[in-house]
Amino acid sequence: MRIAMFTNTYLPHVGGVARSVKTLEDACRKLGHEVKVIAPQFDGAEESPDVLRMPAIQNFNGSDFCVQLPMPLVIRDFIEDFAPDIIHTHHPFLLGDSALRESWKMQVPIIFTHHTLYERYTHYVPLDSPALKRIAIQLATEYCNLCDRVIAPSESIAKLLRDREVTVPITCIPTGIDVAAFSSGDGTAFRKAAGIPEKARVIGHVGRLAKEKNLIFVAEAVAPRLKADPEAVFLLVGDGDAREEMTAILTAAAGKERVFAVGKKSGKELTDAYAAMDFFVFASQSETQGIVLAEAMAAGNPVVALDGPGVREILKDGFNGLLLPADASTRDYTAALERLMTDEAFSNSCIQNARASAAEYETARCTERMIHAYQETIARHNRLLDEDPMPWDRFIAGVGVEWELLSAKVSAAAAAVIVTPATEASLD
Repeated sequence: MRIAMFTNTYLPHVGGVARSVKTLEDACRKLGHEVKVIAPQFDGAEESPDVLRMPAIQNFNGSDFCVQLPMPLVIRDFIEDFAPDIIHTHHPFLLGDSALRESWKMQVPIIFTHHTLYERYTHYVPLDSPALKRIAIQLATEYCNLCDRVIAPSESIAKLLRDREVTVPITCIPTGIDVAAFSSGDGTAFRKAAGIPEKARVIGHVGRLAKEKNLIFVAEAVAPRLKADPEAVFLLVGDGDAREEMTAILTAAAGKERVFAVGKKSGKELTDAYAAMDFFVFASQSETQGIVLAEAMAAGNPVVALDGPGVREILKDGFNGLLLPADASTRDYTAALERLMTDEAFSNSCIQNARASAAEYETARCTERMIHAYQETIARHNRLLDEDPMPWDRFIAGVGVEWELLSAKVSAAAAAVIVTPATEASLD
C-alpha cells in the first residue's frame, strides 16, 4: 500500500502530533508499506527523499509551530509521482487543505486524524476570542465531513465528534508507543548525567511546556510536596513558554538544586528520562489521547492527573494512579500525590497495573488497526468509482473541492455569531 501523510508538524519539532505521525510512518514501513510525508520546513530538519519539505514561516506568532507557504504545484508533482492508494491528513487547515485537494482531484480516499481540540489553541492566533474558538470548532467539523473517514485517538473525542454532527465513519485508534523501549530505559544513567541523586524520589513531567497544558497548576500542586519531602526532586522534560514560571515556583519551594529542567528529549534520552522518574504528574485538559501517560506507565510510573479527554481512557483512579475531578484544587492534587508517595503498597500496585495498561497502546497493535481502517476505506471508496479520472474529471473535482473548502470556511465564519450543534457540543 502507498500512503501519503500530510502534517503541519513533523520532526524535528517535538510535540504529540509530530511524534504520532513519525510513529505511524515508521510502523507502516516496517510492515512493508510505502509512505511519503508532506510537511513544513523546520530549522534543523534532515533531508529525505520520503519527505517533501514545504517552505514555511518559522515560529508563527511566537509559538514553536511553522506555517507553510502555498506551493500547490510542488505538492501536485510529488503526489502524482508517488500515486498513493490513500491520503492521511493530520490537520484540518493549511496542509490539510492541500491533502483534501489532492484527494478529490486524484480520486484517492482521504482519512483525517482529529489529533487536537483546536479551540483550545486559539491563543496562538491574534485576536483570540470566544468567537474564534467557535470558528475553530466549526472549521474542524466541516473538514471531517469532507473526508472519507475520521480517526479519533480516544473514545472521548469520538463521542464529541458525533455530538458535533460528524457524519462520516469514525474509528477510534490511539497513537501507538514502543512499550518495550519505554519499559527498558536506563534511569540510573539519566540521573547520573542530569546530576539527580541516586536515592532521590523523582516527580516528573514530560511534554511541551505550553500555556494550554495547565502547567502552572502542576507546579503549584507539586511545590508543597517538594517542601515537605527533602528527598523529593522534580524532573521537567520539555520546553516552552511555561518553563520559566514553572521552575520559578518549584525553585522557590525547594531550591534550585532540586529542580531539574533538562529541555527537550527524544529517542533513548526520552525513554531514559521516564525511567529516571518515580511518579508522573499531569494536569492538561486539552489532550485528545493519553499518549504521554501511556509512555510514563510503560516505564512503571504511577500517575496523578486531572480528569479530561484522552486521560480518562487510560488512567483508572485507584488502579494505575489517581484521577482527580477536572475542577480539583491544587490542595486536592497535592494530597493525591502525597498518598502515592507515602503509601508504598498502593504505589507498588499502581506500578504493576500501569505497565499492564500501557500494553494496550503497543505500536504494532495500533498500527494493525490503522492498516485495517485504510483497507476498509479504500475498498469502500473504490466501489464508488466508475473509472480512472480523466483531465476533465480532475478539473471538475478541483472546482468542487475549492467550493467545498470555501463553504466550510464560510460556515466556520458564520459560527462566530450563529449557534451550531458543533459549537454547542462539549466534552463530558
